[in-house]
Amino acid sequence: MPPRADLSRPLWSQFLAFLAPMMLSNILQALSGTINNIYLGQMIGTDALAAASVFFPIMFFLLALVLGMGAGASVLIGQAWGAGDRDRVRDVAATTLTATLVAGVAIAVALTPAARMLMTALGTPEAVLPGAVAYASVMLAAMPVAFAFLLITQLLRGVGDTVTPLLALAVSISLSMVLTPALIRGWLGLRPLGVASAACATVTAWSATLVAMGIYLRWRRGPLMPDGRFLRAMRPDRRILGQVLRLGVPSALQMVIMALAEMVLLGLVNGFGPDATAAYGAVNQVLAYVQFPAMSIAITVTILSAQAIGGGRTAMLGPILRAGLLFNLALTGTLVALAYLFSGQLVGLFITRTAVIGQTQTLLHIVLWSAVVYGAALILSGQMRASGVVMAPTALQVGCIALVEVPAAWWLSGRIGLDGVWIAYPTTFVAMLIGQALYFTLVWRRRPVLALA
Repeated sequence: MPPRADLSRPLWSQFLAFLAPMMLSNILQALSGTINNIYLGQMIGTDALAAASVFFPIMFFLLALVLGMGAGASVLIGQAWGAGDRDRVRDVAATTLTATLVAGVAIAVALTPAARMLMTALGTPEAVLPGAVAYASVMLAAMPVAFAFLLITQLLRGVGDTVTPLLALAVSISLSMVLTPALIRGWLGLRPLGVASAACATVTAWSATLVAMGIYLRWRRGPLMPDGRFLRAMRPDRRILGQVLRLGVPSALQMVIMALAEMVLLGLVNGFGPDATAAYGAVNQVLAYVQFPAMSIAITVTILSAQAIGGGRTAMLGPILRAGLLFNLALTGTLVALAYLFSGQLVGLFITRTAVIGQTQTLLHIVLWSAVVYGAALILSGQMRASGVVMAPTALQVGCIALVEVPAAWWLSGRIGLDGVWIAYPTTFVAMLIGQALYFTLVWRRRPVLALA
């Protein structure tokens, strides 16, 4: 049975039991995209990498919907699991899954025909536009599969199960590693698909893994296994859906604003040419590995805090927060140091042209250190969200994105060039941390913390 937050084990042990599989899962998730980008960059060329990279902000924008729903549902599930209410866990999970699948189908139907218009609106360089459209069309059509895959892994974490998502991602990335080069080269009798190969391989791997995960959960007879009770609960409960939306919509809105800002920034980057677009993709790949531990730690703090609140053990909140901040400093800080040390080799995995490698290293050096700051801001907001307080943390982060990141990137890029876009990131993360720390200390910590009904 997945662990609940309790006082019978040392906190660091609970933290690691939850965090380690989730960190490995996030690394595998990033590795899947990284390997696909390496295949594209090395087997087709830099323009292919740029074509796939252009879709990143749109993917982030769309996944913000499911990530927000999952964040809201995970808080409710975490509190119910901490209180030992297994029926409520299933009801919340089933209702959220139904709503998410409906949203995924609607997005696929509405946006797949508009792939070229979306890519053009982002200012995609003409040289990479056909590949970008092909890649985007496949990914947009597969939104229901993507939504289901990501949501189920989030819901499992709400009950403390971080091992099943790890196994699922291991299966997914293994399939993707085989399928992507096969589709690029036309091996095994397959038709070569060019840039779309990475997207087709990813979608196929997600689909196969979803089936395998359903079989595995039935075999384990876990709290979220897809049995008759779960399927009947997939007829949405309006009250539960309202609670999920109340908690999840602000989180989704925050991520949507982040995605919109990322699109604006990508438009600025695209204005500097295809090499700058390829550098953007490579920096984001490296940065993902550095940020994933920070995000994993923040999720761990949220889930353990939610379970503690649901179980009436609010005295654990302070130790959980301190553990999260220390883990962030140690783990994220170590990865930042390693990324600085081996930046040339890391960038060289994606970029083959020497001039672009140097430019990409410079951009990476500008932004890397701020991952530690970003992690601390996420941890503070994560514990507040675990108690159901979502509006203030969301408003603070959205305010920093809208009032600091976008204006700073536009102003600085116009004066110092491409470097200015990347300077906007650490500037924003510092502002986020200051805002979250002030609200946490002066407001949230002085209020009583109660479980959600």
